Amino acid sequence: MSTHISVPPQALLERILTLEIVRVTERAAVSSARLRGHGNEKQADQAAVDAMRRELNKLPIEGTIVIGEGERDEAPMLFIGEKVGMNAGPQVDIAVDPLEGTTLCAKNMPGAIATMAMADGGTLLHAPDVYMQKLAIGPGYDKGVVDLDASPADNVRRLAKAKGVKPEGITVLVLDRPRHADIIASVRSTGAAVRLITDGDVAGVIHCADPDNTGVDMYLGTGGAPEGVLAAVALRCIGGQMQCRLILDSEEKRERAAKMGVNDPKMIYGIEDMARGDCLFAATGVTTGSLLSGVKFRKDGVIETETVVMRSVTGTVRYIKAEHRELAKFHLD
Repeated sequence: MSTHISVPPQALLERILTLEIVRVTERAAVSSARLRGHGNEKQADQAAVDAMRRELNKLPIEGTIVIGEGERDEAPMLFIGEKVGMNAGPQVDIAVDPLEGTTLCAKNMPGAIATMAMADGGTLLHAPDVYMQKLAIGPGYDKGVVDLDASPADNVRRLAKAKGVKPEGITVLVLDRPRHADIIASVRSTGAAVRLITDGDVAGVIHCADPDNTGVDMYLGTGGAPEGVLAAVALRCIGGQMQCRLILDSEEKRERAAKMGVNDPKMIYGIEDMARGDCLFAATGVTTGSLLSGVKFRKDGVIETETVVMRSVTGTVRYIKAEHRELAKFHLD
């Protein structure tokens, strides 16, 4: 007696897309990994962009890049407003950072990733390519335990109290930038530890979601808005809290934001404001870091990749280690 597993067409498509976006980030990661350590950030980024665009255009979707690299048609980049896919299938919003950590890749340092997110059409925040204030913590805390408008020291004390530890038991991850000197000093004034990273704040925020393994309780600082939305999608899938505010410190930036529907330049965005509906998130390691292993080019010609893919509706997180033997798909010539 045979049994049949019936999957509704829409769910089937979504399941297929879960694997398809892995292919997109794998291709981007492999293309940029060939340029690890070559010192050319633009060339590495370009390789990732070209691979990602090529794969996105093979997908059965009507896709719109809502978070990308620049808002005008800056030819090589995946720009905001660009249409991708086969123009058939579901309408989806897409956020991309084809190579997060271009400097990390160029210098062959840990933590470079190729990453993207996909969501139902009209559900991702349409944000201009500007800076954004960010505050993120992991899951398991009451809503509002931390506040973007509170001082870093106050947020450390609030989180320590909620966690049931002294401030010395809290570690805050911060991008190592001169602009963050006051944040770092404020955090350290409580006795809490600061862990500095040179690049890669999508991965940085994701570290908050698993403090038992990463040792990171909070992410603080300003970074790119595209990375903020990508991180929000990831946290929607794996749990946690995030608050962000766009830094619109010039009339030109406020006008650009207004054209994208940002009516309140001082608004604090939570995760649901940045990523509603069903979301998919994928990231493939380019250089080995604490989140993912980097691409390996083996002597026998096989290419190894490691990817994390997440889905918000199910809360499923999959780590996919792949061995690629058919190399023509990577267009490496």
